[in-house]
Amino acid sequence: MKLLLVEDDVSMQTTLTRTLRNRGMEVAVCSDGPSALARWRADPPHVVLLDLTLPGLDGLQVLEQARRAGLKTPVLILTARGTVGDRIIGLNTGADDYLPKPFDLDELEARVRALHRRQAPAGANSGDPPGPGGLRLDRASGAVHWRDEILELAPRELALLQALLARPGHAVPKERLFELVFPGEADVQYEAIEVVVYRLRKKLAPTGAKLVTLRGLGYLLKAAE
Repeated sequence: MKLLLVEDDVSMQTTLTRTLRNRGMEVAVCSDGPSALARWRADPPHVVLLDLTLPGLDGLQVLEQARRAGLKTPVLILTARGTVGDRIIGLNTGADDYLPKPFDLDELEARVRALHRRQAPAGANSGDPPGPGGLRLDRASGAVHWRDEILELAPRELALLQALLARPGHAVPKERLFELVFPGEADVQYEAIEVVVYRLRKKLAPTGAKLVTLRGLGYLLKAAE
């Protein structure tokens, strides 16, 4: 998934870029309105993350000009302007979603992936062949499908399942899964991965896919017997 992050705060740029890249997304960054609009036109991304307070052109001006130019990329506004009036103006200008600062990074990822799924053409199939239990990973959106429906998973559960579906029938080391599920989160206890495994295992129960613990090796995904 290609993202265009339009944000002039260097600290916020760094945090969001590192987090989103660690979660498998390609991120281009612009710090002002005119360069963002030019980049958007030249190389349309899958989703735009747009701050409102920008030099040159503010976020609403960028959005308005992009929509007038026929650019239909889904836009998630990220801003400290949290009033209802500001949200209405942004949505009426052409934004698809609105996330006030400060926000949770897991929620940001979930909203970005939801916007990307929403714009996927009906019937499009950019996923791998069905895996254990008929689960299928759509690599373009990151969503996991079962019986033509998207599994509703929390971001960490989804990251864990994506890693397991990438190697069905093979053990994925616990250390590797921890890195993928909790990227860059040094304050998280190592055992936290077991909580995510427990929750995902419960959600997979109806699918016929089984999440197996292999002591000393890690976890694997296989079809239930």
